[in-house]
Amino acid sequence: MSILLSPSRTRIKICGLTREADVDAAVHAGVDAIGFVLYPPSPRAVSAERAGQLARRLPPFVTPVLLFVNPDPKEVHAACSQVQGATLQFHGDETQEFCLQFQHSLHQPFLKAARIPLGGAGNAFDLLEYVSLYSAAQALLLDAHVEGFGGGGQAFDWSLLPQNVNAHLVLSGGLNAANVTEGIRHLRPKCLSLGVDVSSGVEAMGADGLVQKGLKDAEKIAQFVAAVRAADLHT
Repeated sequence: MSILLSPSRTRIKICGLTREADVDAAVHAGVDAIGFVLYPPSPRAVSAERAGQLARRLPPFVTPVLLFVNPDPKEVHAACSQVQGATLQFHGDETQEFCLQFQHSLHQPFLKAARIPLGGAGNAFDLLEYVSLYSAAQALLLDAHVEGFGGGGQAFDWSLLPQNVNAHLVLSGGLNAANVTEGIRHLRPKCLSLGVDVSSGVEAMGADGLVQKGLKDAEKIAQFVAAVRAADLHT
């Protein structure tokens, strides 16, 4: 049976912010959520205290998101005490029971990342089973499965996803202003609602031509948001 959808606006999250200027640029561009990485091995990681400082710059109706990878529960509680009203994003091997404990104790929703293999290997990933395993998640974030955690700026094969997914989805991994329209076109008809999540695709370039992880480019953020809004009008 096909899922009946009504037209909706694609939600936008910018992840891995570390500077006040980047938070302000994202808010000015009109994003819906700001992600703070609380996973120390990540080059985009910030402390819970720093995430709190940055989150206090957010106006009403822009949601802070705290990203964890296999955290100790005490770390989650400590971070939530610094960042009020956050959505929790779990990117590791956390079970639904683990994620739900914070929804019960802190009354905060959670997202669960689904790490989808690159290339044809993505055929082996059963997204419908994953939806069933994490039925309590506010949404599933679809990311590329690369070494470590996070998509590493790479995109999985969107065409391999099931035609009907009874869940809210957030597309991530390798997105930028040039390809986000195609991603929205592939996924929007397949799910209850769609969001997009970008990190490396809006990061600044150094003089050496390399991406400066954790440092965002205000113009790239604006271009990404504009591309998503244009896609909303034409898909």
